[in-house]
Amino acid sequence: MQLNLDGFAAMVPTMVDLGLNLLWGVVILGLGWWIAGVLGRWVRRLAQRSDRIDRTIVPMFCTTVIWAVRIFTLIAVLAQLGVQTASIIAVLGAAGLAVGLALQGTLQNIAAGIMLLILRPIRAGEYIALSSGSDGTVEEVGLFLTRLVQGDGIHVTLPNSTIWNATITNYSRNATRRFDMAVGVRYGDDLDLAMATLRDLVSAHPLALQTPAPEVRVFEYRDNVVLVNVRVWAESARYWEFRWDLLHKTRLALDAAGLRPPVPVRELIQANSEEGAAPSRLA
Repeated sequence: MQLNLDGFAAMVPTMVDLGLNLLWGVVILGLGWWIAGVLGRWVRRLAQRSDRIDRTIVPMFCTTVIWAVRIFTLIAVLAQLGVQTASIIAVLGAAGLAVGLALQGTLQNIAAGIMLLILRPIRAGEYIALSSGSDGTVEEVGLFLTRLVQGDGIHVTLPNSTIWNATITNYSRNATRRFDMAVGVRYGDDLDLAMATLRDLVSAHPLALQTPAPEVRVFEYRDNVVLVNVRVWAESARYWEFRWDLLHKTRLALDAAGLRPPVPVRELIQANSEEGAAPSRLA
C-alpha cells in the first residue's frame, strides 16, 4: 500500500505538468486562431482603404496571412506539448511532397493564381472574355478559383489554370474603346448627304470622343446598298450606352434627311413573246 502511495505521489508532478502543458496548448490554440481571424480582417480592411493596393490580390493575401498564423500556432501547440517539432516539420515536408504529387491539378491552380496576381492580365472589376467561351466581370481571383459575374447576374467560378491557359480578351483595361458601325445607303440616294448627316451626328453626340476624330468613310459596295463605315471612340465605361444610343439616333437622322432604309429591292423584267410567231418545227 505504501509503495502504491509513493508511486502515485511520484506521478503527481508529471500529471500536473502534463495538465498545465495541455491547458497552455489549448490557450495557445484558441488565442492563435483568434489572432489569425482578427489579423485577416484587419489586413482586408487596410487593403480596401488603400488606393495603392489592387483589390484583386486582397482575398488571396488575407487567406495566406490567416493560414500562416494558424500553422505557426499549431507548431507552437505541439512544442508546448513536448513534441519534437523538427521531426514534425520533416514529416510534414514528406507528406507535402506526396500530397503535391497527388494533387498536381490543385497546385497548378495555385501557381496559376500567383502568376495572375503577379502579371495582372485581369483585375477585379474588369470585363473579360476567355477563348474557352466564358465571359464576365472579374469579382475575385482566389488561391484556387476565379469568380466572374456575367452580364445577366450569373456567377461563374473557374479554376485559375483554366484562365491562365486561355486567351484573355480584356475589354476594360483601356480607358477608351472604338465602335465601328456599318450603315447602308441605297443606290439612287444622295451618298454625300448621308455621309454628312452621319458626320454631324457623331460630332454632336455627347458621348462620342473627338480625339481621335470620328471617321465616316465608304467601306464597301454591295448588290443593293453602299456600306458606309462610321468609326468613333468612346469611354469604355459608357461604351454600351453610347452604342445603343448611336444606333437609335442614326436611323432617325437618316429618315429626317429623306434617305430611304436599305431594304433589298429586286427588279423583275418579263419579256413577252411576239404574237403570231410561227411555231418552230422539228427537223
